[in-house]
Amino acid sequence: MNVQAPCLQKAEALMNTHPYLRAFLAGILVPTLVLPLFLVGFIVLRLGLQISTPIERGLVFPMALVPALWGLWNIVWQRSHSSTHLPLGLHGALLPFLLLPAGMWIATHLGALQLGAAHAIWFGYLHVPYGMIAIVFAAVLAGYYLIWKYIVGFVNQVLGIA
Repeated sequence: MNVQAPCLQKAEALMNTHPYLRAFLAGILVPTLVLPLFLVGFIVLRLGLQISTPIERGLVFPMALVPALWGLWNIVWQRSHSSTHLPLGLHGALLPFLLLPAGMWIATHLGALQLGAAHAIWFGYLHVPYGMIAIVFAAVLAGYYLIWKYIVGFVNQVLGIA
């Protein structure tokens, strides 16, 4: 006779419910852990080493928005995976194609970014050539692919939604 404990039955029942909530939580894990580290690094540079850059105007918005977007993007994968069969890593690597144009549009309209002929000017202070932006974007794509494939994929499996 295979009798399970009541708490195991409850756990199995919960694993079969709320898949989108679990997908959201799995998606927000990485940026929620990483973004505060960037903030600590910025604080050390700004307050500890007295390096003055006007970048703090651009920190709050991404720190508030990126984890939610990662969670929603994981819900999109959870919802569409049965019909598209798109691997999670590739799905995650598509997210920067949405984030970059949206971020540039917002930054341009808020006056934090000016687009020139050969370079972008961030906060009226930092001149970045478009070639450098392309190289960084390619590295970000590779990073997103690996993070989504291995870390978000692992958390999806642990939460029973992969």
